[in-house]
Amino acid sequence: MSRSRVLIVGAGFAGYRAARMLTRVARHTADVTLLNPTDYFLYLPQVAAGTLEPRRVTVSLSGTLPRTRLVLGEADGVDLDRRTVSYVGPEGARGTLEYDRLVLAVGSVNKLLPVPGVAEHAHGFRGMPEALYLRDHVTRQIELAAAADDPADCRARCTFVVVGAGYTGTEVAAQGQLLTDALVRKQPLRRGIRPRWMLLDIAPRVLPELDERLSRTSDRVLRERGVEVRTGASVKEATRDGVLLDDGEFVDTRTLVWCVGVRPDPLVAGLGRPLERGRLLVDPFLNVPGHPEVFACGDAAAVPDLEKPGSYTPMTAQHAWRQGRVAGLNVAASLGHGERRSYRHKDLGFTVDLGGAQAAANPLGVPLSGPLAGAVTRGYHLAALPGNRVRVAADWILDAVLPRQAVQLGLVRSWSVPLDTASPELARVPDDTEDRNRGQDPGRVQDRQDGGNEGNGGNGGTS
Repeated sequence: MSRSRVLIVGAGFAGYRAARMLTRVARHTADVTLLNPTDYFLYLPQVAAGTLEPRRVTVSLSGTLPRTRLVLGEADGVDLDRRTVSYVGPEGARGTLEYDRLVLAVGSVNKLLPVPGVAEHAHGFRGMPEALYLRDHVTRQIELAAAADDPADCRARCTFVVVGAGYTGTEVAAQGQLLTDALVRKQPLRRGIRPRWMLLDIAPRVLPELDERLSRTSDRVLRERGVEVRTGASVKEATRDGVLLDDGEFVDTRTLVWCVGVRPDPLVAGLGRPLERGRLLVDPFLNVPGHPEVFACGDAAAVPDLEKPGSYTPMTAQHAWRQGRVAGLNVAASLGHGERRSYRHKDLGFTVDLGGAQAAANPLGVPLSGPLAGAVTRGYHLAALPGNRVRVAADWILDAVLPRQAVQLGLVRSWSVPLDTASPELARVPDDTEDRNRGQDPGRVQDRQDGGNEGNGGNGGTS
């Protein structure tokens, strides 16, 4: 018997879950190929705050999906008529993959707004390179501030501006404040250094997409920790030396973290199929209308919300994880294994990790705060983590009893993690032309950019 070729594009929450489910249910009749820019599934990137080490939050695709063929590359085109997907490999080589069944789980990318200077002086907070860069950047700013002779320069380097008070921005500000406080304590001559974190959002409250009780808990923890929370505020312009707010105030800073949200991966817009605010429209069975062999799930798919007729499920990891499971089962059903099922969800609640022992959670609708919420949040994360659970738990324990290591690794440079990129999980690698345009080698360019004049902001990941 010939085996069906199943191609899954993207190994985020949806794609990873689809591959795992499909290889369990239809492993004898399907050859599953997973196309992804990296060889890992990323979860819980608390790397920027120094809580977890990078390899703890990266789960090996080959190690946890042994019956799946992994192809490293970034998809850049889908031909629905020929049933092929074209891609670019990590070293620039182009390739084409054929399929009998296709699962599009390409996720989302940073959302850019027409704010002058943001693309040049800020970075997102979505991938491992961004997380590594932000940790280095924040550490460097505190160290440079401790050695600065100019009080104004010291204050600017100790000011960190986060735009967007959703999940990502709230967690960045909460954990970032803890990180900088720990870094300052390690400075032998503190010289009155006071880290200042600002969290801005045009919305009327923190975490506007969540229950008001979670919002109030998070807001209280942030303010008690010293974070300046400014709602109804936004950035009018970003420069190398700081940001101009819409109320006319100019904030001197060397760090701008852009967490205003995400937009669907632009790959789906090239399919020529109906879209809903940039997301590929699918039916309740996650099928693309008119193409029963094509499925879509996760952030790039507009999945009808059967619990709220007329609306679509939001772009969250919780929905992506569940949709991936349904997509895997429905692909298997199309190959003769079981029956297909529609996507229905039941809200299990949300968790927000605020660093240390603090969190906000409402499991099954029960509002929690403080250490109990922190325990529930980390328990939920460990349960959902497909690997490395013991290592992650060990890192959490060590972080609770040992001081964090204040050191720059220098692995990711500012120019390699631009905000305007379709692949935030990849650090940009310069080609020969770019090197010649700089007139010097990449290492020297970075020495100049990451030295005393850097103003690019920082990046990191989020759960």
